[in-house]
Amino acid sequence: MIIPFRKMHGLGNDFVVLDARRAPLPITPGRAAAIADRHTGIGCDQFIVMEPGTEGADVFMRIYNPDGSEAGACGNATRCVAELAMADSGSGAAAVRTISGLLPSERLPDGTIRVDMGEARLGWGEVPLAQEADTLHLPLSADGVSDPAACSMGNPHATFFVPDLAALDLPRIGPELEHAAIFPQRANIGFVQVLAPDHLRLAVWERGAGLTLACGSGACATLVNAARRGLSARAATVSLPGGDLRIEWRDDGHVLMAGPTATAFTGMIDLDAYPA
Repeated sequence: MIIPFRKMHGLGNDFVVLDARRAPLPITPGRAAAIADRHTGIGCDQFIVMEPGTEGADVFMRIYNPDGSEAGACGNATRCVAELAMADSGSGAAAVRTISGLLPSERLPDGTIRVDMGEARLGWGEVPLAQEADTLHLPLSADGVSDPAACSMGNPHATFFVPDLAALDLPRIGPELEHAAIFPQRANIGFVQVLAPDHLRLAVWERGAGLTLACGSGACATLVNAARRGLSARAATVSLPGGDLRIEWRDDGHVLMAGPTATAFTGMIDLDAYPA
């Protein structure tokens, strides 16, 4: 089966996007992982399938990590899919649904896409953690980092606050923390340096993907956890290796994320060339 695909990214966090809204596609976790492989597939941080919208959504977005596991949220991919849905409808707004919930999105006057990522979930069972714990101060450490805060943005995040981001060996400590026993579903691990109350610098070891140039849900979790700690305001610029996102944690608990999207290229793919 030969079908079109689109390669998109948000600040370098890149996606292979397939459109299954008109007809189902034979996508399995194994096939998604094979296509996501950067050596033998197209390569991407997350593999995205657009499916028919449900329960008031314009589109359902299914998210696969490069290891084939399914993710509940991806902020940068949400902006990309919302951009495609808006282009199809001619509207300036779109509602994207994932397995974690509905994400209303809109195009701002500067052309960036803003997504309502929903409420930050702060309870230990909502993250989730393996046992009851204070999500503002987790008993977790690795070489050079300790005392993270945790929350869920539809997927689990832990945020370590550090004085010097550049001094950390993230490829070494990231996998250890992602698979820590306190996270029964593993976790996305953020490392943040507070530059000012309205400016945070962030790097994220993503669950199932490793280091990426940007992580939208991670930027949201970082702002929430920094504000909870009294280290930032409730609105800030979050600078990632791929660029900046603007994050706001509203008083009603919802987190807004705004940033750019881009299409790198389009092409055709033979799904039968990849193992099912």
